[in-house]
Amino acid sequence: MLQHATGYVQGEFHGANAELNVWKPYISSNDFSRSQIWVLSYVGANLANSVEAGWEVYKDSRPRLFIFWTADGYQSGCYNLVCSGFVQTTQKFSLGSAIDPVSTYNGVQCHVAFMIWKDPKSGDWWLKVGTEVIGYWPKSLFTSLQGNATTIEYGGEVYSHDLADNHTTTQMGSGHFPDEDFKKAAFIRKLAVIDQHNELKPVSNLNLFAPRPNCYDVRKGRGNPDIWGDYIFFGGPGYNPNCL
Repeated sequence: MLQHATGYVQGEFHGANAELNVWKPYISSNDFSRSQIWVLSYVGANLANSVEAGWEVYKDSRPRLFIFWTADGYQSGCYNLVCSGFVQTTQKFSLGSAIDPVSTYNGVQCHVAFMIWKDPKSGDWWLKVGTEVIGYWPKSLFTSLQGNATTIEYGGEVYSHDLADNHTTTQMGSGHFPDEDFKKAAFIRKLAVIDQHNELKPVSNLNLFAPRPNCYDVRKGRGNPDIWGDYIFFGGPGYNPNCL
C-alpha cells in the first residue's frame, strides 16, 4: 500500500527543481519511506510516464539517493541502474549510495538539491544532484514524456507491505507532522518548474494531496526567495491514536 503527502502543479513543463531536506525516519520491516520529485505525463491511467529522484530509506535505515522511471503507469519500471534505461555520465555519485550527514530534530538541517530537465535538442531527461550532472533518461524510453510533462509533484511517499489491522509505524519525512515546522518537520523548498522556454520559474497554484492527514500530512508556504521560495513541510509518524 502506498501513501502520500505531496504538493503538485499541473500544466506543461520541461522539468523541476527543489531542495530536499534529508532525514532518517523509522522504517518498519519491508517498508520504505521517500522524499522525492516526480516529473509525470499522463495519457490514460495505464500509460503514465514518470521520471523521479530523491532519497529513500529502506531496510538498513540509511537515507539513500534513488532514481526511478516508468513508461506504462507503474506496471513496470526501473530503480537506479538495476536495469537498462538511465545513462549515468559521472562516477562522482553512486546511485543507491547513502547520504550523510542527515538532519537532527531541533538541530542541524541538511538538504540536497535535485533538478530534472528536458534537453531541448535531444529530448532526453537529465538529472542534476547538487552541482553535479548525474546522467539522463533517453527520450526513447518514453511515450508521452517524449513531449511535455503535465504534472510536477514534490513530497513524501510511504510503502507498507504489512496489511495487518493497524496502520504501519513507518515514518515519513522526519516522523513529525508539518505543523511542528522548521528543524522538526521535513521540508522541500525552492519549489520550481522549468517551463517550455527552459526557464526556471517558481511554482504557482500549488495543490496539496494528503488522503490520510492524521497519518501523514502536508502544508505549503512561501518565504525569502533566496532561502526558501515556495516550500512544503510534510510527513508524520504513521500509526498513532488518530491513525489506526
